[in-house]
Amino acid sequence: MAKLLLKLQRYFRRKPVRFFTLLALYLAAGSLVFLHSGFSGEPRVPGSPRSPAAAEGPGLPYLGVMQLSRGFKAAATVPAAGRRHGPWFKSTSKEPSDRGKPRENGGPRSRALRGRSGREKEEDRALARGRNAPSKPPGAGLGKRGRAETPCLPLGRGYLYAGLEFGAECYCGHKIQAANASESECNMECKGERSNTCGGINRLSIYRLELAQESARRYGSAIFRGCFRRPENVSIALPASQLMLNMSVDKCVDFCTEKEFPLAALAGTTCRCGFPSTLFPLHEREDEQLCAHKCAAEEFESCGSAEFLLVYQTQVQDNRCMDRRFLPSRAKQLVALASFPGAGNTWARHLIELATGFYTGSYYFDGSLYNKGFKGERDHWRSGRTICIKTHESGQKEIESFDSAILLIRNPYKALMAEFNRKYGGHIGFAAHAHWKGKEWPEFVANYAPWWATHTLDWLRYGKKVLVVHFEDLKRDLFVQLQRMVALLGVPACEDRLLCVEGQKDGNFKRSGLRKLEYDPYTPEMRKAIGGYIRTVDAALKLRNLSGVPEDYYPR
Repeated sequence: MAKLLLKLQRYFRRKPVRFFTLLALYLAAGSLVFLHSGFSGEPRVPGSPRSPAAAEGPGLPYLGVMQLSRGFKAAATVPAAGRRHGPWFKSTSKEPSDRGKPRENGGPRSRALRGRSGREKEEDRALARGRNAPSKPPGAGLGKRGRAETPCLPLGRGYLYAGLEFGAECYCGHKIQAANASESECNMECKGERSNTCGGINRLSIYRLELAQESARRYGSAIFRGCFRRPENVSIALPASQLMLNMSVDKCVDFCTEKEFPLAALAGTTCRCGFPSTLFPLHEREDEQLCAHKCAAEEFESCGSAEFLLVYQTQVQDNRCMDRRFLPSRAKQLVALASFPGAGNTWARHLIELATGFYTGSYYFDGSLYNKGFKGERDHWRSGRTICIKTHESGQKEIESFDSAILLIRNPYKALMAEFNRKYGGHIGFAAHAHWKGKEWPEFVANYAPWWATHTLDWLRYGKKVLVVHFEDLKRDLFVQLQRMVALLGVPACEDRLLCVEGQKDGNFKRSGLRKLEYDPYTPEMRKAIGGYIRTVDAALKLRNLSGVPEDYYPR
């Protein structure tokens, strides 16, 4: 063996080029193996073409069968790149939009409006079918496409309608532009779930998507905020307005975007623009049916009425809460923003900075957070230049270093998964499938689940002045909970600023909720242990005359 190695060594000394060539091939092969294992280990995402499952439609209002036109050459008007429809939908259409591109003049038009091409607006107005569709489709007008073997509803997130066809195809959009057909013509069972019907040959089973997540519903670049009663001083609350006899959502949103207002309110034939304010806080939402009056220019759109306004948030940034700075003088007290890892501490920091106008600090240093705008990250936590200090510490000595604290608590099942994703995928990434299925996840739960309980118990025991905020309450009622947090920090709460925060609440470190595991990663043993920790924390909170943990902490 030694002689063979000696011969190889002498050979490669004489021919070094061959040696380096073999070395490069070896490294390339290793890289390919590594990349393959990384891609194959990703968890599947419901609604993507890689994760077949059942088409779903239960619980949605069924709108009937729509007839699609025949005899036209297939074409699609959806842009090929840069859109939000997923990588499988590519367009070959070169048909120009019948709406012009936004003006590129030097006026006050925002970058958000300039970024919306005429073709994007055309797609939102009448989305193409994409398969067996005419070049200007008189068909259903539903454009976002996926496999109906996957759940059709997650694919349609942000859209009004979902259409199932051919037993295996799903289309989503804001408009229905097709004639009704007979129910009997939708006769194809869903390939993923035989008990449901998924359209037929050139026939769509149409469902209207439930509006359980109104704030996340989009219309093009605008975010749907809901139906609201007209404020008393409407000309003050919404100072800009214009009469539009051919009203549509697009026209009103574009008008308010050009006027640089973050809110567009449709009031029948009048478009109004403004900011969220104490006169129009957007807190008391009305039944959407009160706003269900057809637009003059778009039959399948609602444009509200004189009494009930349909409100959208434009892409214009509300700058009333965007200024931030360090404290002008050294803080007299150190306030902790304490939480278990994965409980939403970074998001809470973002909200506090917008609400107060002052930077938050950290017990640690994270360069990625600093680069994303958390300028207090670089300061020493005792510098006194920041409004509060992020910490995950739970020891007595560390806790007693602070004069008061905001204790953020989150459902342990959600917090553990969030921290696991951060640990193996970064702040907004996801852990790979191999990590969930490997030994990493069980070991992580075994080590971190007890810490979730002891962290809260230690802060309740050793903290000097502790304000408990549940992550779930902060999401559900941001305005009220943020008022409580700002009051503890000793900063006057400006209501208009808090209302501005509601419109800018997501920040740069919001992990997308669209990518979820197809299975429950918690074993019965894990759930039993975590259930015990939840009961312990619940009892500790109630012992201090605080509300216990939210009901959804307990699995059903």
